[in-house]
Amino acid sequence: MDLTILFLVIAAVVALAALGIGAVSYRRHQQLTRAEQPAELTETLDDTDEEDSATGSVAVAERESEAVTAEPEAVTEPEPTVEPEVEPETVPELEEPEPPASRLVRLRRRLAGQKNALSRGLLALLSADQIDDETWEDFEDTLLTADLGVGPTTELVEALRTKLRVEGVAGSDKARDILREELVKLVDPTLDRSLATNASLEHPAVVMVVGVNGTGKTTTVGKLARVLVAEDKDVVLGAADTFRAAAAEQLATWGERVGVPTVRGEEGADPASVAFEAVKAGVDGEADVVVVDTAGRLHTKTGLMDELGKVKRVIEKVAPVTEVLLVIDATTGQNGLTQARIFSEVVDVTGIVLTKLDGSAKGGIVVQVQRELGVPVKLVGLGEGADDLAPFEAEGFVDALLTD
Repeated sequence: MDLTILFLVIAAVVALAALGIGAVSYRRHQQLTRAEQPAELTETLDDTDEEDSATGSVAVAERESEAVTAEPEAVTEPEPTVEPEVEPETVPELEEPEPPASRLVRLRRRLAGQKNALSRGLLALLSADQIDDETWEDFEDTLLTADLGVGPTTELVEALRTKLRVEGVAGSDKARDILREELVKLVDPTLDRSLATNASLEHPAVVMVVGVNGTGKTTTVGKLARVLVAEDKDVVLGAADTFRAAAAEQLATWGERVGVPTVRGEEGADPASVAFEAVKAGVDGEADVVVVDTAGRLHTKTGLMDELGKVKRVIEKVAPVTEVLLVIDATTGQNGLTQARIFSEVVDVTGIVLTKLDGSAKGGIVVQVQRELGVPVKLVGLGEGADDLAPFEAEGFVDALLTD
């Protein structure tokens, strides 16, 4: 019994010692933890040593609430995107071509101011005090120099000598009237000089423009477009001169100035293909006239001339060619006549355009080319202006030559 009591006492003492050691260890652990915390947190722990875990939870909740209710940081809105200001496309103002009627008056006046070889020879004959054989010989030489041709020259001289002798004309005014009459006959006002540019019910009129290099062919096409626009025709241009790099661009510029579209191909493309597409565009767009500019070529090159015939044949798969205009530089004289013969054999030329009919030109070619080919001169150009192309008029041409 005594041993049991002793055992219980020893156990109680051991338990109390263990409790004391645990309390001391717990207290030391708290002190060490506070030492490691920041100052602000340590003060908080000191003040709340006696509070239970519920009180600590309330403090945490309050801190979280403050974090939630804190003023949010300012959010910078992105600046609105400003679209660059696009300037409207500037549409060039279309030019208004000069009407053909007023062109005739202006060109006649300009031609009258040019004293070429033919006009000088005619005026010398009329102003001579006495017309003898030597005077007639000089006059005949002048006509030949002016590229009138042997046949027309002989006819004119014989007609004049007969009338002046038979009618006994003494005054220069009467002689001038007779000379004018005979010259008008040579130029032949009865030839049809109208352009075949009236569309049919199914197809537009198709005009091919041909000629050698350097005659002003592409420029003539651009000026012809202006003539047609002045007549209120709807025109399409075909840039089938694909061998010369600047030809298509040059033609397109002419068209843009009067609101006329230009169908063009790549440099070096098949000219017949470009011509075909141009005429097809004219048909689809119900145009009145399609004017096709062809490549300039030497009349002595058989292959190139054959290709020109191919262009015409390909065009006619879409629509018939109603007009073939041959452009001749009036200053080339007999060489221009040779060109006209060969071109006419290949593409059946229907009309002549004489360019550069200015002071250095030999006006007699007008008569000679018509006599040789039976083809009328339909258009003439006297200058570099955009509207310096006009329909040819026989009587106006002669009157200009006889103007003092």
